[in-house]
Amino acid sequence: MIRSKLLIGALEICNLPELGISDLKIRIDTGAQTSSLHVDNIKSVKRKGKPWVTFDIHPNLYNVDETVKAEAPLKDVRWVKSSNGTRQQRYVIETLFQIGNREWPIQITLTDRSDMTYLMLLGREGMKDHVLVDPHETFICGPESEPV
Repeated sequence: MIRSKLLIGALEICNLPELGISDLKIRIDTGAQTSSLHVDNIKSVKRKGKPWVTFDIHPNLYNVDETVKAEAPLKDVRWVKSSNGTRQQRYVIETLFQIGNREWPIQITLTDRSDMTYLMLLGREGMKDHVLVDPHETFICGPESEPV
């Protein structure tokens, strides 16, 4: 069965329910390979002998005092070339991503995006075969979005 793709704009709103985040404004970037999320206070910890990371998320761009503490199993550590051309090593987690009426697991790198307008960037790997992007539209993917 061929599954229809969800039409999304250059900016959208998503949920990361496993991290306790809802209504997060994100930037869609087909030029970026990986997805990234702005976090603070990243710490590597062990849970039952397995590597995890703990971190703080500021889900409200306009209220940096609002913080959600989160943790996730560590999926990987990889080198990523940032938008300014520098390479940095980042922790990678996998979490459930919800947009419109769809959800799927995505890998996200954790980094400092405090100098960026949007706290999360959805890259090509996170989009996979789930979406089509209309770069001229924004916030078209509401809860009742129809696939195309």
